[in-house]
Amino acid sequence: MKIDLHIHSNCSDGKFTVQEITKEAKARNIGLMSITDHDSIDSQETAINLAKKNGIRYVSGVELNVTFSHPRYNEGKPVSLDFLGYQFDVKNKELKNKLQQIAEYREERAVKILDNINAEFGKEGIEKLTKTDFKEIQASVDGVLGRPHIADYLVRKGVVRTRQEAFDKYLVKCDVPKYPLYIEEVSRLVRNAGGIIVLAHPNDPHGTSLVTLTKSLRKQTEIIEESILRYIDGVECWHSRNEAQTTNHYIKFAKKHGLIMTGGSDCH
Repeated sequence: MKIDLHIHSNCSDGKFTVQEITKEAKARNIGLMSITDHDSIDSQETAINLAKKNGIRYVSGVELNVTFSHPRYNEGKPVSLDFLGYQFDVKNKELKNKLQQIAEYREERAVKILDNINAEFGKEGIEKLTKTDFKEIQASVDGVLGRPHIADYLVRKGVVRTRQEAFDKYLVKCDVPKYPLYIEEVSRLVRNAGGIIVLAHPNDPHGTSLVTLTKSLRKQTEIIEESILRYIDGVECWHSRNEAQTTNHYIKFAKKHGLIMTGGSDCH
């Protein structure tokens, strides 16, 4: 059976609708899937119904960003890690309320990021973004607002050529801290909603991962054992940017600790 448990729709920063994703999954003979939008479960009920109609097994999903620190790495300064929640009750009030708080914070964060970008534009003699620009960015979002939406708008405005250039030139430099969510709370929220929690792409060289603390696979799993293990039920062993060494290391680690092993494309 083909399985993809890490897919993003346009309810967060993906390009495709739930309908388009389901159609593509069926065409590719995927038998089990999960849409895991960033900090949003708005797509879940639609995805559950569409998957059922198309004969695809489905588990509810979400990807949550966590603020994490370890005293031995990065001078104890916090970094971001991603965790995947699965099989939770999509109607759970506590989880829905928290995600609503995060969505509201994303709007506030976006305004601050745009202010920082305008400061850079001022230095470069570029026309600054206005409230109208912000409204146009908001209008382009079907779910939660994130930096990729700002990047895409800068592409449409002709300020940069690609989303990656927008990040490299402005969005990394002009970033504002994300909503302060911690692994203890994420684990409790998802488990209380009847779900399980999985550490996402732990060694992703181009994403939110433990690579920001250390590139050593051995040291990564030591960090997990010391500070994360008791809060998770599984680890994402297969990922589109994994090398064989990474996958094999985390399969061995998961088996050692009796963790669920998941995998996905991380398609956007």
